[in-house]
Amino acid sequence: MRILQVYSGPYQVDSGGGMSVYVRNISERLAKRHDVTVFGTAPKGFPRFEVMNGVKVERFSRIAPGRAYFFSMDMFLRFRKADFDVVHGHGYQAFPLHLSTFAKKRKFIASTHYHGVGHSPLRNSLIRVFRPVGGKTLVSADKIVTVSEYERSLLLRQFKLDLEKIVTIPCGVDTKEFQGLTKRVRDFRSVLYVGRLERYKGVHFLVEALPKLDPDVFLEIVGKGPMRNILEKRAKELNVFERVRFFQDVSRRQLLQMVFDSDVFAMLSQYEAYSMAVAEALTAGTPCIVAKTSALTEWVDNEHCFGLEYPIAINDLVSLIKEVLAERKRFQQTRFISGKILDWDEVTKRLEMIYLN
Repeated sequence: MRILQVYSGPYQVDSGGGMSVYVRNISERLAKRHDVTVFGTAPKGFPRFEVMNGVKVERFSRIAPGRAYFFSMDMFLRFRKADFDVVHGHGYQAFPLHLSTFAKKRKFIASTHYHGVGHSPLRNSLIRVFRPVGGKTLVSADKIVTVSEYERSLLLRQFKLDLEKIVTIPCGVDTKEFQGLTKRVRDFRSVLYVGRLERYKGVHFLVEALPKLDPDVFLEIVGKGPMRNILEKRAKELNVFERVRFFQDVSRRQLLQMVFDSDVFAMLSQYEAYSMAVAEALTAGTPCIVAKTSALTEWVDNEHCFGLEYPIAINDLVSLIKEVLAERKRFQQTRFISGKILDWDEVTKRLEMIYLN
């Protein structure tokens, strides 16, 4: 098959957020058996054409104020000439998915990666702007792939869609990446956060909790975003700045080692369609604390993953972190097992069946 994957990112190895990880993993696996092309948008400095691990990549100039829209006239014109067996578009809240409907294809698959709101006034306005167009895009799709039951139910509530058209396939984890990694002995305990530094992600709750935790507990934050300066300022005000460590642009291997080394992983986000970060932490045997919101609620089992009501009460967060830290050794002896965590090979196999049928 000639397969086209479409999304708003530039397509990079060992970089990018959840959607980039998703597109890269399924594309590389599909390319072992099929002719796979990825259309993405990119700022200046990226090659226009590239072949990466068997995947043909075409990048297009974009208009992306505030990391939103990701509109590309070059991509639109390219779609008018494109001809593929399957076109799989990703990301409801950016133009590439909707533009991909203009490509000639035998089958059109849409992965929305949708949680219903934007995370800035500009992005929130896009939800309203895309509603008429977005509805038509989803109705035109042969299949819509969601990554959680939460995302599925949200789409059914907000759009007039055929129930039989929606298929839920969780995101994947590359279990081979975890081989050879174990928790290292360190002279401190850590709470780890991985993700964008945006207010809706809730990382500021962890900074607020830190002064109430033992002095040997550090907060490790991996990611970029507009909250960085605010978090640093608040940590200084609370006299815990030396116990907060910021990381960005870490290698994949280094990131996974940090997940293994951490004593608690926390994701207190208000909106998530799945959370690969939680999936990887649980795969590594690291206990998690999540906000009981959106798809994060689906992770809570009160054995390996624990939930807190939103908005987060700091004293409740402190108490739960202390409880989990006290039981850390127990978590190393048991692993979280769930149908919500699939290997990327299995995710790709399920998508391939949708493409073929």
